[in-house]
Amino acid sequence: MHDTAQPSELRSAALFWLAECDVACKVAGVRRLELAWLSGQVELEAQASLNAILAIPGRPGKPELVSPLSVKRRSMNSPQGRAILIHALAHIEFNAINLALDAVWRFPGMPTEYYSDWLRVAAEEALHFSLLADHLQSLGYAYGEFPAHDSLWEMAAKTQHDILARIALVPRTMEARGLDATPLVRAKLAQAGDGEAAAILDTILRDEIGHVAIGNRWYSYLCEQRGLEPVSTYARLAREYAAPALRGPFNLEARRAAGFSETELEALN
Repeated sequence: MHDTAQPSELRSAALFWLAECDVACKVAGVRRLELAWLSGQVELEAQASLNAILAIPGRPGKPELVSPLSVKRRSMNSPQGRAILIHALAHIEFNAINLALDAVWRFPGMPTEYYSDWLRVAAEEALHFSLLADHLQSLGYAYGEFPAHDSLWEMAAKTQHDILARIALVPRTMEARGLDATPLVRAKLAQAGDGEAAAILDTILRDEIGHVAIGNRWYSYLCEQRGLEPVSTYARLAREYAAPALRGPFNLEARRAAGFSETELEALN
């Protein structure tokens, strides 16, 4: 695919880039799409019902996707161990680009700000992927060289028919786990002497707080629209969709900054 063929409507364009298999093309396309949207070159048809003609998400032939239990352990004692960890983080960010694009195209009838928010998330995830992939290259490796797992997208597939479940269980659950994990991973990389990777994770954590906050914003909106109580509704959805159990330690400061209520934070303990 080439960006000259990009549709001039935002949700159709998000689907176009979601189906793109070439990683570099997808990353560049998403970032250009955001610029085109912000400069008014792309329109929005919020009510349109779209269908995916091509297989989604588009992704390259590698990395090989395996069970999470099959992914190598990531010892920080060797350059390859650090590369495996950075590769895993890059794969998470690649998945996150696809998740944000899917949130844009799949769900009609939301306010303009919803689509604008998730396009911004997609563009920021594309930047994160680029930072990690470039750093991986500097270590002598490339994205796709190590196996990876697909649990993030699996939850997206399970929630594709209900925007409330999607927002509750992807940004507010799967991605919020990243707020908890990132400081620990950052510390390990810094301790291993990889200051550049640690700095990239600082950028990612800052932006991910904003992404989870967007998830919280639209979860509250949807609960209000449907007359649902947010905390009990979340518990029901987590059970219904077999969301992974949340395990500490929790980054309460980041979760608070991302808009989780004190009731929700207390329920974590």
